[in-house]
Amino acid sequence: MNTDLDTTIRYLTGDQVDELSRGLPIVDLVRDTLLAFRRGTAGLTPEAALRWTTPMGDSARSLILPGWSGTGYGCKIINSSLGNHERGITRAAGLIVLADPETAHPSCVMEGARISALRTAGVSLAAVQAARRLTSVTSVAFLGCGRQARAHLQLLMAECPGLERVLLYDRDPAAREELAAECREAAPAVDVRGVEQARQAVAGAGLVIAATTTTESYVELDWLHEGGTFVNVSLDDASEGLLTGCDHLFVDDWELVSGDDHRLLGRLAGSGRVTGPGSTPPAGSRAVDAELPALVAGEYTRPIEARDRVVINPFGMGVHDIALADVIHARAVAGGVGTRLPR
Repeated sequence: MNTDLDTTIRYLTGDQVDELSRGLPIVDLVRDTLLAFRRGTAGLTPEAALRWTTPMGDSARSLILPGWSGTGYGCKIINSSLGNHERGITRAAGLIVLADPETAHPSCVMEGARISALRTAGVSLAAVQAARRLTSVTSVAFLGCGRQARAHLQLLMAECPGLERVLLYDRDPAAREELAAECREAAPAVDVRGVEQARQAVAGAGLVIAATTTTESYVELDWLHEGGTFVNVSLDDASEGLLTGCDHLFVDDWELVSGDDHRLLGRLAGSGRVTGPGSTPPAGSRAVDAELPALVAGEYTRPIEARDRVVINPFGMGVHDIALADVIHARAVAGGVGTRLPR
């Protein structure tokens, strides 16, 4: 019997995860994971979802997303309640649990919300880079000014040297102005404006990031100007007209998207209004043009013209969380960071 095996679990707090993630090439890591998924050297299994109504009447859920990338194995647990904003706390919180690839014992538990926000932003930018090129982005609008918007802005500032204008919309004026002040401080040369209407934000930018908590779609096709790109991060902002009428529609994983009837695109899949990549849709319907692994790999051959409207609908693949968490765990081990917990 080998008595030298580590029998502790390393725990990393949110602040430690934040520090360990600094300087990581998030977009490159996400792109590499999408390519690994395409090759079959990374993968995921069906997620599990527990949904309930809180005692205060709010919609709540707990998602468990298992995945693996290279020698990293684990699962993401992400929970949220739509009433958290009224309580003055973040909508979502979670954990990532990594397993030792040899023994399968839990090896690390870390706060997961920071990683979730980073990888989500990384997926958005990797997809935009594959469809439009980040160097072409001069204006961006945000619908929602919370944690996801901040993570996206952080990467956009680093990856888009031509960025000139940022438009911010949020139903909460205070959240909008707070993010605007942070953005102006971080990038004084960028024109940052808060706007009163969602349509005003969408119409004023070439790239739109929807990161809200809505469960009702509202962004119509004619809101997005020709040549615009809409990233449907929060999944329910884009209307049926925008999803079915755009020139190019991309998803990260069709099986995940089509299997979730809580989201509009999943319901459209269930009704036959939208079909999977490579399919021939019935009259009056449309097919998804490609999944992101194929798009990033350069396998999407239909030209994306300058005046085309593009919609990117990233459902969320747990494999990205595991890949990023695995890199952060390796940094923690090398630096002796974290609390060692007995099993």
